[in-house]
Amino acid sequence: MIKKETFQFLKDLMANNDRDWFQENKAKYEEARQNVEEFADEILIEIKKIDSSIPPEFSGKKSMMRIYRDVRFSKNKLPYKNNFGIGISSTGKGGDNPGYYIQIQPGESFVAGGYWMPQADHLKAIRQEIDYNTQDFLKIIESKEFVAHFGGLNQEDKLKTTPKGYDAEHEYIELLRLKSFTVFEKLNDNVLNSSKAVETIVESLKMINPLTVFLKQAIGNN
Repeated sequence: MIKKETFQFLKDLMANNDRDWFQENKAKYEEARQNVEEFADEILIEIKKIDSSIPPEFSGKKSMMRIYRDVRFSKNKLPYKNNFGIGISSTGKGGDNPGYYIQIQPGESFVAGGYWMPQADHLKAIRQEIDYNTQDFLKIIESKEFVAHFGGLNQEDKLKTTPKGYDAEHEYIELLRLKSFTVFEKLNDNVLNSSKAVETIVESLKMINPLTVFLKQAIGNN
C-alpha cells in the first residue's frame, strides 16, 4: 500500500516546491520514494505473470520516474513534480512502446495504459492493424468490463482531418483518427492507502493487457 506519510510528503511538496525545502526534507523524500518502489515491486510480481514481455530483471526502482522536472523549455519553472510515476513496459519505464503507467498524487492518482503518441511508423502500423482486424480490436475496447472500468479509449489526441490513405466515410474513421490509444482510471487515495491497493491496480492492468498485446502485435513487437 501507499503510506499516508507518502501522500503527506507530496502534499507538503506541492505547498513548498523549491530546492531549499526539498533539501531540508530529503529524508522524507527518500522514505516516500522507497515506499513507492516497494509498492511497484509488488505490482511487478503480479503483472509479470500476465505480461511475459516485461523483463524478469525489471524492478520497482527501475520503473520509477524522476521527480526532478526538466524546466529548460517550460514556462513552469517549479523544480519538482508533485507526484510519483511508475512506468512499466517491455522496454522499461519509458521508450516508444505500449505499456502501463501508475501515478501517485494526492487526489489525482490514476492507472493508465496503452500507447501514448506513437511515432509515425508505429501509428501507421496501428491504424492498419485496426483497419484489417477491426472486430478483434472492438472485442477488446467494447467489452463490458473494459468499458465499465475505463469508459473506452481516451479521445483527447485525435486528428480533426482524415488520416492519409483512409476514406472519410470509413465505418470506423473515428478510431483511425486517434493519435494515441490509451485508457485511464482514477484511483481513490483511500484505496491506495488500503491493503487492497496492489490487487485493485493489478485488476486494472489485467484489463489493459489485451490492448497492449494488440498494439504490440501491430508494430511487430510481441
